[in-house]
Amino acid sequence: MTPLALAEGAADVVTASTEVVRVLDLLGVAANVLLAAVLAREKRFDLIGFLVLGVAAGLGGGMIRDTLLQRGTPVALTDLSYLSVALATAVVAYLVRVEGRWWTRGIRVLDAVALGTWGAVGAQKAIAAGLHWLPALLLGTITAVGGGMVRDVLLHRTPIVFGGNTLYATCATAAAGVVVLADWLTSSEYQGLTTLLAAGVGGTLCLLSYRRGWRLPEARDWRPRPRTVRRRVVEP
Repeated sequence: MTPLALAEGAADVVTASTEVVRVLDLLGVAANVLLAAVLAREKRFDLIGFLVLGVAAGLGGGMIRDTLLQRGTPVALTDLSYLSVALATAVVAYLVRVEGRWWTRGIRVLDAVALGTWGAVGAQKAIAAGLHWLPALLLGTITAVGGGMVRDVLLHRTPIVFGGNTLYATCATAAAGVVVLADWLTSSEYQGLTTLLAAGVGGTLCLLSYRRGWRLPEARDWRPRPRTVRRRVVEP
């Protein structure tokens, strides 16, 4: 095989991986809209409530990221695929009750994969904007969990990423960390492959933490205990 053929094959792999990342991104939007729809049905929301909550959950993280980067209009507003998927999924979830063991398992897997994908994409966009590794980790995490936080705030709930659940934001940070590490070690031509690897790491960690019940420790009360002073009793 000639060097030219090898180069063309590598280019095809990179292009295919980029398309796979886009598909995973859109599936993640749909999964998060479905998760929001379950809560909307519990609250007995109407169609407008389903649409607003679904769009906030599915697109909120990416819109927060793009707003912080200040590099133009958020992608969710310029690429109609994202808004179309979010609205269509919300309408379907409004018309059809999403329930059952297989639905729950499928949505959980999609949510885990989306978590890793969004963490990786957010970190890549931060690096492309010229930011250092720490802001890249931050924006990757915000991209992954921002929509869920907006959803919980709209429902007057404490965001689930604040604790009391299995690892979630930590998994997004791990995916972003893979991207940061790959940026130091590899060329930018392999962003698609890097995103797939990071999505796999973050998604696998998320599923394992749910399966095994991994959690971060809660805050401890480290206040010193008062010392008891023993008094000597003098007998008369």
